[in-house]
Amino acid sequence: MNEENKNISDGSEERDDEERSLADEKLEQIKEIGSITAAGGRHCIHCMTVIGQIEGHQILPAQNKTTKYEHILPQLLAVEQSEDIKGLIILLNTVGGDVEAGLAIAELIAGMKTPTVSLVLGGGHSIGVPLAVSAKKSFIVPSATMTIHPVRMSGLVLGVPQTFRYFEKMQERINRFVSDNSNISSERFLELSRQTGELATDVGTVLDGEAAVREGLIDHLGSLSDAVECLYTLIENGDGIND
Repeated sequence: MNEENKNISDGSEERDDEERSLADEKLEQIKEIGSITAAGGRHCIHCMTVIGQIEGHQILPAQNKTTKYEHILPQLLAVEQSEDIKGLIILLNTVGGDVEAGLAIAELIAGMKTPTVSLVLGGGHSIGVPLAVSAKKSFIVPSATMTIHPVRMSGLVLGVPQTFRYFEKMQERINRFVSDNSNISSERFLELSRQTGELATDVGTVLDGEAAVREGLIDHLGSLSDAVECLYTLIENGDGIND
């Protein structure tokens, strides 16, 4: 092999090594934090998943499927600052979890200029509701459900008026955020959260995909292809602001 062919061969091997390294990094990214940056479509978009229970200040048992908010917050900052990533899609299948951690994630998403679209798959329950509506546009598949119920607290609870007022303020924060970022009124959202007869040993309402759209909680009924196409449209229209 002459020197020129040897150099070409070495260059090809280096590129192959780089491609393998990038592929390994993407697989590790999916494995560790359930996210990936996909550049194969019309635009480069980042996919972020919120699954299982949202873990906040308390570490949950190892057998629980969790989404750690300390993984999500830096991702959102990186997406917002990236020149290559043009949009963000959030895939949701969550039972809820830490209220303050969930609201923190939702507030960051709502404040992004990068076009964002959410898709509820399976369920978007409890604090998953603010997360679903935080994107510029929200979708839900027909078979998914969303559970709306009042704030709950675990651990030590003091039987004093201040405890009740704390619960009330937290509920007001959630109601205000949901009504500000969707087409449902704060009064209607509160009414759904206090309904009896829907949930065994609990209060609240379970909405399927069609009902969630009908109530104005979610923008559209659709699948992954619908959500991706909507995100592409937002990117191409330069739409980083809620309607």
